[in-house]
Amino acid sequence: MGRKAGNASVAMEKKGSRLTVERLLKPFTDIRPGEAPKALLLALNIFLLLLAYYIIKPVRNALLLTGNEAEMQSYLAGAQAILFVLVIKGFSTLSSRVARHVLITWVTLFFISNLVIFYFLHVFGMAVGPLGIIFFIWIGIFNVLVVAQFWGFANDLYTEEEGKRLFPLIAFGATLGGVSGSRIAEGIIGPLGVYKMMLVSAAVLVICILLAVHIHRREIRACDENGAACTEERKFRLKTQQEPLKKGGGFKLVFKSRYLLYIALLIAIYNFINATGEYIINDVSQRAARQALQAGTAGGLGMEQIIGKFFADYQFLTNLLALVIQLFLVSRIFKWVGVGGALLFLPAIALGGYGTIAFGASLMLVKWVKSLENGTDYSLMNTTKAALFLITPREEKYKAKAAIDTFFVRGGDALAALSVFVGTTYFSFAIERYAVINVVMVAVWIALCVLIMKEYKKLKSRRSAS
Repeated sequence: MGRKAGNASVAMEKKGSRLTVERLLKPFTDIRPGEAPKALLLALNIFLLLLAYYIIKPVRNALLLTGNEAEMQSYLAGAQAILFVLVIKGFSTLSSRVARHVLITWVTLFFISNLVIFYFLHVFGMAVGPLGIIFFIWIGIFNVLVVAQFWGFANDLYTEEEGKRLFPLIAFGATLGGVSGSRIAEGIIGPLGVYKMMLVSAAVLVICILLAVHIHRREIRACDENGAACTEERKFRLKTQQEPLKKGGGFKLVFKSRYLLYIALLIAIYNFINATGEYIINDVSQRAARQALQAGTAGGLGMEQIIGKFFADYQFLTNLLALVIQLFLVSRIFKWVGVGGALLFLPAIALGGYGTIAFGASLMLVKWVKSLENGTDYSLMNTTKAALFLITPREEKYKAKAAIDTFFVRGGDALAALSVFVGTTYFSFAIERYAVINVVMVAVWIALCVLIMKEYKKLKSRRSAS
């Protein structure tokens, strides 16, 4: 009798703690009783993934721009796009053979091993120029694939109604991870150096694996413990979620669906715009670093450290803006205008930003325009892109999303690389001219947003009818 009373007391304390947490989260998202633990665990998972990425993101820029020209970043996007054809084929094959938690474990372990290899390539004396190129290609694959994999996992755990309410909270973990990672990177890049930061990131990714497996097992255990409270529909969903995906490639799924194809084209166009913007900020920052060295105002820092510190500061500002937008605006925008309407916010910001740069590209202006653009992308746009897959089947959540968030992302980057190559080689474009090109591409982006909104409504109507 005493043990039962003790168990009941513990259960009441846990319930009271959950209610307190849910009350604290209410101002930021529409959360219901019992939903906080899983949502917060997922938020922690994506927080750590983005923390790991942002710790090594300044390393990417420092290694590449120390041994190569700014144009190299744009050109390498083509190599990434080609490699993604093979990567997605391998990812699709693996996801059809193993359960989701095994898929996440193996994919993440692969990237952890790569970071260790990069560190030892430096130890054994590989030159910074070639290493910077290889690391840039690798990190471009790593950051989009692990995030796409995570959002496939999150989409798999929630219904459409739940996801629209809770994704803003989960995505807050991503923006917080970006802020924390960029700030940590800025603090440790001096004392540790760029290469040991790779090992720090690898250690964080190990924790990500353990957390993902825990969330997967917790979801299954929760239904077993609830017994009668676990509906037949939920039991069926859990049974399905423990099985490998049906056979078929991610690209085939994209080209079979008009809805997915429009999303893929939108992602390609936006990444063309974003990559062109990255070329602009790379060029402007590289010239500023050279001027500082020539003028003797570098404070004793080398080229590598000047660029690394600038990008750490730029990324911190970007992620701070993303954090504010995610915390106070995303949930409200979803509530006011829905997922479809949320798509239009970022192109409006890009239109104004690049329109301003077209009249003169100073380092401070470019830094703030790109920070606001990327901050909105990392918060509102990323949450919206994830929510677009809530109404799709499991195979599309994992395979099609992975294909879109990898190949079509880098395909857009490759088109930007072609634009940079043609502009610099044959026309000697000034930086401001690339901003004008982006303004034109934003118009195409807005048109695709309208088409996606129409297809989204059609899919919702079909699901409601069935």
